[in-house]
Amino acid sequence: MPATSVDDERAYDDDRFSAREVSSTERSKTVCGYFEPGQFIPVHAPDSDVTVVVQSGHGVVRDGDRTHEVGPGSVVTVPAGQNRGVKAGDERLEAVLVTAPPPTDAEHEPVREGLQNDAFEP
Repeated sequence: MPATSVDDERAYDDDRFSAREVSSTERSKTVCGYFEPGQFIPVHAPDSDVTVVVQSGHGVVRDGDRTHEVGPGSVVTVPAGQNRGVKAGDERLEAVLVTAPPPTDAEHEPVREGLQNDAFEP
């Protein structure tokens, strides 16, 4: 079982959010996500549950039709098939994201399209 910390995995990218994989099995995947102000994971709806645990910073997590304002210590779980996305506010955001089961490559196509088009909403 891997052991690490949000501090040890920290890596930012000027162009898009950075996801540092901590663990991946056929049942779950854990990543540390690092967002510069305004960066995001576009809204998409894979067939997996996700839990987002905010470590630092502020932003929003989309949960179906709801948008949750989040900050340090916030925990949001979005069930499979629901729209989800994460967006940093006006400061850096760091979060741990756990998906179960891991989304497929095809399910992440809307994420790639959203990043390419600089669009949080589909």
